[in-house]
Amino acid sequence: MAKSSSIFQKISKIILKLMLWFFCISIVWVILLRFINPPLTYLMLQRGFERKAEGKTWKLKKEWKDFEDISMNLKRAVLAAEDARFLVHHGFDFEAIEKAYQKNKKGKKIRGGSTISQQTAKNVFLWPGRSYVRKAFEAYFTLLIEIFWSKERILEVYLNVIETGDGIYGMEVATQTYYGKSCESLLKSEAALLAAVLPNPRRWTPLKPTAYIYHKKGVILRNMRNLGKLEF
Repeated sequence: MAKSSSIFQKISKIILKLMLWFFCISIVWVILLRFINPPLTYLMLQRGFERKAEGKTWKLKKEWKDFEDISMNLKRAVLAAEDARFLVHHGFDFEAIEKAYQKNKKGKKIRGGSTISQQTAKNVFLWPGRSYVRKAFEAYFTLLIEIFWSKERILEVYLNVIETGDGIYGMEVATQTYYGKSCESLLKSEAALLAAVLPNPRRWTPLKPTAYIYHKKGVILRNMRNLGKLEF
């Protein structure tokens, strides 16, 4: 009995040490990325290997754009499309989560309630997927970036690492690809159309919008007007 108790204590100590190491490393990691731009994400590598497996060439196009150099039209469009309460919540929009839950419960098209903070945490620190384990890690890293990063930094990172096409990441390369110009000078309609395809940028493109995408663009433009002044 004493022997099994001793083994249990040793295992408990190892687990506790591992947890402490994880907390320390993750906090330092988050703090570093407040000042250092993330060079790669898991999704970027995954998509690259998927292309190779399909017999295609490796493709990973990205170009960092500082927050102040990104068009306000684009910032407003993304917030209007993805997370209108971004500036007032602390990482989780429980109102949106409840609405998503009720809609999904009725058997309608599955939708999520993820905020831009949650999407940034997932994109930068984690892997794609829908498991409870990944969602738990996502919640943890969301809390960390809300604590250690500013809202401007969260949105800046989001706009620079998000998938915007096949092998395309970030809004700068997206606007160069689709509009032939920098994201500094996007018009409202261009920004709204780009934001409309974000949920599935490998299926939809601003170059050939479907009727559904045009409808989403109109909704986003209306929501952009309703946002009011953004305190950036």
